[in-house]
Amino acid sequence: MEERAEWELVVIGGGSAGLVASRTAASFGADTLLIEGDRLGGDCLWTGCVPSKSLIAAASALTIARNSPHFGVEADAVELDFAAAMRHVHSAMHTIAPVDSPEVLALAGVEVLRGHARFTGPRSLNVEGREIGFGQVIIATGGSPAVPKIDGIGSVEVLTSATVWDLTALPERLVVLGGGAVGCEIAQAMARFGSVVTIVHRGDRLLVKEAPRASAIVQAALEADGVTVLTGRQAASISGDGDGDGDRDRRGLGGGDGDRDRRGPGGGRSGAVTLDDGTVVPFDAILAAIGRAPNTGSLDADRAGVELDEAGNVVVNARLRTANPRIWAAGDVTPLPKFTHTAGMNGSIAASNAVLGLFRTIDSTAVPRVTFTHPEVGSVGIVQADAAAQGLIARTIEHEHVDRAIAEGAIGGYTQLLVDKRGKIRGATIVGPRAGESLGEVSLAISRGLTTSDIAGTTHAYPTFSDAVWNAAVADVRARLNQGATKVATTALRRLRRWRLRRWRLR
Repeated sequence: MEERAEWELVVIGGGSAGLVASRTAASFGADTLLIEGDRLGGDCLWTGCVPSKSLIAAASALTIARNSPHFGVEADAVELDFAAAMRHVHSAMHTIAPVDSPEVLALAGVEVLRGHARFTGPRSLNVEGREIGFGQVIIATGGSPAVPKIDGIGSVEVLTSATVWDLTALPERLVVLGGGAVGCEIAQAMARFGSVVTIVHRGDRLLVKEAPRASAIVQAALEADGVTVLTGRQAASISGDGDGDGDRDRRGLGGGDGDRDRRGPGGGRSGAVTLDDGTVVPFDAILAAIGRAPNTGSLDADRAGVELDEAGNVVVNARLRTANPRIWAAGDVTPLPKFTHTAGMNGSIAASNAVLGLFRTIDSTAVPRVTFTHPEVGSVGIVQADAAAQGLIARTIEHEHVDRAIAEGAIGGYTQLLVDKRGKIRGATIVGPRAGESLGEVSLAISRGLTTSDIAGTTHAYPTFSDAVWNAAVADVRARLNQGATKVATTALRRLRRWRLRRWRLR
């Protein structure tokens, strides 16, 4: 790495936010240093998006092979090779990893320094004993899976979204703490593989940020796959069976550096969880999926004048600037929505503002989110619970009326647009196959202030699942054509046209 006393821009963290920020800054000609203490690629590549979707794809393939008699497909003796499925998961990670390698970053003009950074002042950093000055910094250190504080939790090895990918044998019984997107996705995949899965969720329903109907559909789908869902419950205590490290091979924990420092304090992996109502649920593995905590504990942020909130998030303004005007932050280390796509977008905004002095601000009106269960749940903008208070109208298309859904035997979902009185799209929920793919059009419509007329007037490919978005838009346009001044105008035009046609026939 090039030796220099000060860098124009330093990016701390090589996950989605840091990678996009560093590449953006370098593309503007800034001397850019990226500091990463672990693997480049971050949570999305190694513990989040890529492994989870690879696991879901394997579970889906198994389910389709076993359950397609309605298509005339009968498959006998379909078996699971869990180790092979996990090899697919790791293969996907390692296939994508070279895109974020130091060599590729160097070609983009980004220097990479390995090590852990901490602030020593408002304009200086220390990386493994090396002092580095900076003109500006972008903090993009991301977050880590949170582990709940439960009596006895130290007696077992608790899996998280960072360590579940180290499994080499399928747990016979799996308890999942948390009914958010991560918990639901992994629970369903493991149940489809054959685990006896129990979700323990303290909320009154799964996927609490989504529309109640959407969460109900997902819960029904999970239960159909064999998952036991316990809502309104909490883990009161955990007891391990005392297997110890000597039992690691039976528990299915792979060896190698991937497991180092990530097993937690417990010995064995099996035990039992006692719930707040006294119910005892035994397990061979337990997964904590209760959210994420920001990685700021070792930054010494106070030395740089960077403010943290009570949860440890870096406090930023709408331009992603911190209390120190030379320091910015993006990604899971901030209190903003914690998605890979928002991390990348906000990394670009932070870098543009830092290097070019722009005044770009974050857009919170059109942040899409997708839960990749079967069926998928995609939503963006205002949710249904807030629609009535804002005077919005819901236009819903049941997928039993969508030709592609009928063709694929997937009619249990729906598409809903939330629109204002002028037809402007303000929110959407889609439940069904490839909901995330259909969500892109609606996200664009919300961010650009488009109306249902704009979507209805655009030719859409047929037959597709996104046809439901078009039909919902058409339904809104037709409804508005039959209301108020619009109806008066169309009625007058129709009558005028009929009068002209009668005059034409008399000639």
